This record gives sequence, structure tokens and C-alpha cells, in this order.
Amino acid sequence: MNLPNSLTLTRICLVPLLVVVLLTKFEGRQILGIPTEFVGAGIFALASLTDWADGYLARRRKQITPLGQVIDPLADKLLTSAALISLVQMGLAPAWMVAVIIGREFAVTGLRSLTFARGVAIPASPLGKIKMIAQVVAILALILSSARNAVDLLWWIGQAALWVVVVAALVSAADYFRRFSLFSRHESQTASARRDGLVSHDSTVSRDNRVA
Repeated sequence: MNLPNSLTLTRICLVPLLVVVLLTKFEGRQILGIPTEFVGAGIFALASLTDWADGYLARRRKQITPLGQVIDPLADKLLTSAALISLVQMGLAPAWMVAVIIGREFAVTGLRSLTFARGVAIPASPLGKIKMIAQVVAILALILSSARNAVDLLWWIGQAALWVVVVAALVSAADYFRRFSLFSRHESQTASARRDGLVSHDSTVSRDNRVA
């Protein structure tokens, strides 16, 4: 297994560790003398860093593999879903916003899988980068805002970034559905034209046979 795929698998392994750290009530809210919020934020930051690193290394080393193309987006969704659901449980994020974000991820993944199965890849939306950055900022800020003596500014930053994520998720989802609709319409028209051409060809052959 190459290095990029190893980093992706490391990110998947960090997901349950993140959930345990965020949701387990440790004595004194510390792990080895470190506040659990700092440990949780560190785990999430490390996992997010591997998300950038595995893609960068795969492109630079030309080690893009079918396995990597499957597990990389899966790892991303597992990480962000686990972090956001944990924030809901901690009372730091509204459940409806998290439901919108996660629902969008599964809907878009389904659309892209459908088109990919037909031999067409829908390019990633430019808003995807904005959503990803805002997502990381929101999760880190909200985790740290739950620490003792944390400044209120962190909570406000987290909430503002979460709204950016929701808006970007909805707009990019609408863009994906629009492009999927255009693809489906084009595919339908192409299939119809092929059928019409086949019928026309059969008719011509039939006439030629009768004349002969």
C-alpha cells in the first residue's frame, strides 16, 4: 500500500478516537493533563491535515489508485459526519444544520456515483473548497469554544462558519442537481436520436430489399 492510501486509512482510524475524546466524560475533562477539547481539536486538525497530504502526495508521486479514489471521499465524510454529530451531542451545533450538511453529502455522492457509472464524471463544484475550509474552521472553533475559560469569540466564529457551510452546501447541491439534470436530458436526447437513426436505417434497408 502506498503512502497516500496509508494516510487516508490513518484518517479513518482517527474517526472513532475523535468521537471517544469528544463524548467521553473524562475525570477533570483532561487526558494526561491536557484538556479534552484541545486533544479533540488536535485529532481533528491532524486528520484534516492528512486529507490535504494524501491528495498532494498522490498527485505528486503519481500514485492515484482506484482504492484511493474510493476511500478518500469516504474518509472525508466519516470524519466530518462524526465531528458534526458529536458537536450536536455536545450542544454546540444545531441538529438541523448538521442534518442539512450530511444529507447534502450523501445526495451529491449518489448523483456523482450515478453519472460515473454511466461513464461521465461531474467535476467538483468550486464551492466545495469554500465549504471544506469553512467546515474545518467551524468544527475546530466550536470544539475549542467548549473549553473552560474559552473566549466567546470562538463560539461566534464557529457559528458563522457553520452558516457558511450550510449555504455553500445548499448552493453547490443545487448546482450538482442542475448539472445532473442537463446530463440526463442530453443522455435521453442522444438515446432518442440513436433510436430514430436505427429506425430510419432499418426502413431504408427494407425498401432496398423490396426494390431488389
